[in-house]
Amino acid sequence: MHVGLIGVGLMGHGIARNVLRRGGFALTFLDHPGNQPADEILGLGATPVKTPADVARVADVVILCVTGSPQVEAIVTGENGLICALKPGAVVVDCSTALPESTVAMGAAVEAAGAHYLDAPMTRTANHAHEGKLNLLVGGDAEVLEKVGPVLASFTEDVDHVGVLGDGHRLKLLHNFVSVGFMTLLAEAAAQAADAGINPEVFTDVLANGGGASAALNRLAPYITEGNRDGLPFFVANAQKDIDYYRAMSQAAGAQATIADGVSAAIAQVVEGGEGQAYVPELVRLFRKPAI
Repeated sequence: MHVGLIGVGLMGHGIARNVLRRGGFALTFLDHPGNQPADEILGLGATPVKTPADVARVADVVILCVTGSPQVEAIVTGENGLICALKPGAVVVDCSTALPESTVAMGAAVEAAGAHYLDAPMTRTANHAHEGKLNLLVGGDAEVLEKVGPVLASFTEDVDHVGVLGDGHRLKLLHNFVSVGFMTLLAEAAAQAADAGINPEVFTDVLANGGGASAALNRLAPYITEGNRDGLPFFVANAQKDIDYYRAMSQAAGAQATIADGVSAAIAQVVEGGEGQAYVPELVRLFRKPAI
């Protein structure tokens, strides 16, 4: 199968290198200013093109790895979008974090064009993407998933079929609410501990040996103790976007979102203060009280 990729960012670059190196598939990708440097994947034989339609003309499987629903909608149904040129029976695999309602609508547009759609949002980090060890939460037809299984296997450790189209993104938003919520809470506590002069290693040890032990602590501890943010290269602005998608999903479902509202408000202060491109671990610093 010929693979197309749109979105060679922090996660997409890892997907690309493993599709080429581990999977041995031909790869065509959208040349875009938001991409990470493409030297490695070009050296492995990837081909850049100018529009989503150009990707669709050659690809049997098109992987989307972009910021959110507006970007996905523009890629699928916009000018020179995928539906202008999808091959019959091609499969679009949306690995972005998107709103379930939008996902269902994009799936209908792709099906009307004679192709198939899966939502397959990722869990884990950019480091896992680089190593080819992402996990995917896939919504959609099981037979379509089986068809693209070899491509997905090239950059994943685990692929879970979680339900119908849209269920993957619904579960990803639930996952990210819990994950980002935990990390935001932890960052606020770590900021107060630092303001009070608590030894950061003592702080993390107390949590790790008690009720604070968690993946969130594991990801933030290097920043709390050493100032190393690189274990979680996830922008604060993207964290806010994911929380606000969760809030929109909750509102549409008539569900409570009291805690999500608080998490969003805490992160929004940072983004509005011009720090949206900080990594999430840096919330520990950004939540500290101003120096007198």
